[in-house]
Amino acid sequence: MQLAHVLGTAIATVKHRSLSGTKLLVVQPLLRDRTSPDGDPQLAIDTIAAGPGDLVMITSDGRLLRDILKTDATPARYSTIALVDDVTTFSARKPTA
Repeated sequence: MQLAHVLGTAIATVKHRSLSGTKLLVVQPLLRDRTSPDGDPQLAIDTIAAGPGDLVMITSDGRLLRDILKTDATPARYSTIALVDDVTTFSARKPTA
């Protein structure tokens, strides 16, 4: 799982039959600081009605994607699994006494 910023949508007039009826998002995976890009933008299958500007959680879990698309084979790699409202991080350091 990884945080990603939704950059926009992708429209394809011809796509793999397993993707029929799906909404494709262009997402930018993010590093831990939640602002720096982690590689190139990717296509993700939208399962949560996300839109441009949203912060989402994406996964590359192939089994989940095959279940969502009801197929044994698909070229899709990423799907959205959560809209992120807020992120809180905790330090691993123990307080000094």
